[in-house]
Amino acid sequence: MVMVMMVPMASQAQLKLNVDTLECHIIGFSFGLQTPLAGSNSAGLTNGNMKDLYQGPYLDFGFECDYKFKQDWMVTLEGDLWFGYNSDNLTQRAERMGDIYTSQGYLMSWGGTDGVVTMYNRGLAVRPGVARLFNIMPKNPNSGIFVKLSGGWFMQKTAHSQDMNESMVPQVNEAYGRLYDHLRHGVMLTESVGFLYMSNYINYVNFKVELFASQCLSWSKRPYIIDNVMGLNGKDDSRYFDLMVGVKLSWLFPLTGRTSYDYYYF
Repeated sequence: MVMVMMVPMASQAQLKLNVDTLECHIIGFSFGLQTPLAGSNSAGLTNGNMKDLYQGPYLDFGFECDYKFKQDWMVTLEGDLWFGYNSDNLTQRAERMGDIYTSQGYLMSWGGTDGVVTMYNRGLAVRPGVARLFNIMPKNPNSGIFVKLSGGWFMQKTAHSQDMNESMVPQVNEAYGRLYDHLRHGVMLTESVGFLYMSNYINYVNFKVELFASQCLSWSKRPYIIDNVMGLNGKDDSRYFDLMVGVKLSWLFPLTGRTSYDYYYF
């Protein structure tokens, strides 16, 4: 006699139905480096552009709010703050501000001692923009290569930071410091290319890395500027053009959803 024993066993499989591209709001925080490459000005002033005024590179910290459409277009709004990687990066300061420096190359404080003043650049920008995502990962349609174009307003200036434990230097304190701060406002256009990754499974593993170039057109906002290197002792009527390049890494937080595929299980 032959006995046949049958044991039922459960099996499970999955069937991919369709790709799910997200439409969602995204917020992000970024960190990067940028540096000026070239510049020019309308009045022919020497050593007056960002690459001449401030030693690079500059640290860049940013915040962004994006909206991603299902068709892989994105609208963006970015804000950036940058300042010198070397925290004391104003070039030729003794020559630029020679009238308030001693013959030994020091600033004199209220107490008659050598003043301790850090001079560095500070920039701020706000730019709306538009981006296009090109998917290169079939299993993750929300990730890929992107190109972006943005433009907006920016400002830059020389910041004077004094050691609060030392006697103050009156020549660069508050209103007097505005004579030497090179405050400029302007407009900028930025082109970017990079890689965007949005995880299918973990909301906190979303990032992008990008290379960018910015063209900046600016003008002075002070009625009186002193800079002996530039030959300025009065209003600066020049228009400045600066070319900036850099790299940036952003940590992103989609505000809705993360799945990349719909599945049926059986």
